[in-house]
Amino acid sequence: MKKLVSIVMLVAVMLVSTFAFVRTASAEDVKMIGTITKIELAADGKSATAVLKDTKSGESVTINITDDLTLDKFKDKRIVEGDEIRCKYEKADGKNTSKMFKKTAGC
Repeated sequence: MKKLVSIVMLVAVMLVSTFAFVRTASAEDVKMIGTITKIELAADGKSATAVLKDTKSGESVTINITDDLTLDKFKDKRIVEGDEIRCKYEKADGKNTSKMFKKTAGC
């Protein structure tokens, strides 16, 4: 009986420590709505940097964009400076990487 309790406690401690480590190691996902103040396309056209002004806090946030759909919208001028954007990005290693980037009014 003592052996069974010891095994169960050991497994419980291992699970708790694993979940605690995975939780702290994962990147933070952030959602925001903001207005584009600046767009810079990379020379190779495979990435871009957009600066958004958050509508709630008024802070400027720089976001790296690498998905082809959004890059095509930048090139075609379907998304331009001054557009209101709904964005979801991942904060990791001091960089904000876009996961979703689209106009609030559609598109």
